[in-house]
Amino acid sequence: MKLRSTDLVKEFRQSAPYMHAHRGKTIIVMLGGEAIAHSNFAHIVNDIALLNSLGLRIVLVYGARPQITQQIESHGFTTPYHKGVRITDARALELAKQAAGQLQLDITARFSMGLNNTPMAGAQINVVSGNFVIAQPLGVDDGVDYHHSGRVRRIDIEGIRRQLDQRAIVLLGPIASSVTGECFNLTSEEIATQLAIKMQADKLIGFCSEQGVLTEDGSVASEMLPSEAEEALQRLIARGAASSGTGRFLRGAISACLAGVPRSHLISYKEDGALIQELFSFDGIGTQIVMASAEKVHQAGINDIGGILELIRPLEQEGLLVRRSREQLEREIEQFTIIERDSLIIGCAALYPFQEEKMAEMACVAIHPDYRDGDRGVLLLNRLRQQARAQGLTQIFVLTTRSLHWFREQGFYECDVEQLPMAKKALYNYQRRSKILMLDL
Repeated sequence: MKLRSTDLVKEFRQSAPYMHAHRGKTIIVMLGGEAIAHSNFAHIVNDIALLNSLGLRIVLVYGARPQITQQIESHGFTTPYHKGVRITDARALELAKQAAGQLQLDITARFSMGLNNTPMAGAQINVVSGNFVIAQPLGVDDGVDYHHSGRVRRIDIEGIRRQLDQRAIVLLGPIASSVTGECFNLTSEEIATQLAIKMQADKLIGFCSEQGVLTEDGSVASEMLPSEAEEALQRLIARGAASSGTGRFLRGAISACLAGVPRSHLISYKEDGALIQELFSFDGIGTQIVMASAEKVHQAGINDIGGILELIRPLEQEGLLVRRSREQLEREIEQFTIIERDSLIIGCAALYPFQEEKMAEMACVAIHPDYRDGDRGVLLLNRLRQQARAQGLTQIFVLTTRSLHWFREQGFYECDVEQLPMAKKALYNYQRRSKILMLDL
């Protein structure tokens, strides 16, 4: 029990920076009808309520595709699709309104739960719906009349913001009215995407049956640029899965990202707590679509000293790195290159040139323990290699006690003290007996 409590405290502390970072941010949550029908939906509602209590501004857009299909089929007929969009005639529209209206009531009721044995005990959450979205007909495409299937004409952004200012959750469904008073059936992904863009949201979040976007080998892609997301979408289209939850989200996420929405997240509606893990942990659990990588490699500055010290202190205590004082680090900060992720320094390395010998030492190489499975050490080495070449140097050397094999894998070879620059040779610690390895540039 003590270990479990310690783990809980550690995880809570690790999530604290993300709590601060997300407070006051606007997120658009896209929930398909498949997610609402799943047994885990109650947990998703609880997690959204938790986000609301932590100060996030939430617009929840729900879909009703399977529920509408079920309603239509129960009345003995079907509706065709054209380019992935349901053709909604007058009869189908009435059933779509029933299905969407029922879901709106059910979702609102779930947010109203305040039983003492639930995570929402004592919560007072206002869920607001309204005519925030104005629709227009899709019209005729390739000779196909979409009838009452529509698209977004405009959104009352200021009206939504006023509700968010009151800490309400805004709930929007797939049925919207037009300026002529007609109703139209819209896709939830279009509403969510347009909302994210027009509200300049901080995040767009979607749910699918998988844990995120799957790569060709079946693993989850933790991060994708829009071009990579487009390739994944084309693979889905080739397999006939363009209308899957993943396919629909990817189309929206790519558009949102290119229009300036910083991040879009795709997670599984089957995984309990996926939303919390995605937003409040170092690595998340699903797939992020981002305009630029969440990890940035750059030269360190004076404001990075605290983060570097926090990263290297445990390694110094283990004797893996030579101890550096804050004062020494302040003097040498321009020699350091760091990897930063979400304002956390997860990697660092320093390059100390010896111009006369056209050599440089690569030192103080450290990677955060939660990120050692990737190629971040190689990333730092490549960056320092570029810096050394730019300075006209021809060799990089390292002194190491534990990482001999890793450096050899990167092309380093062992050498002796006599091959070190004169100034470094005079400082060599014979008691530490570090291995010396050299890399030719």
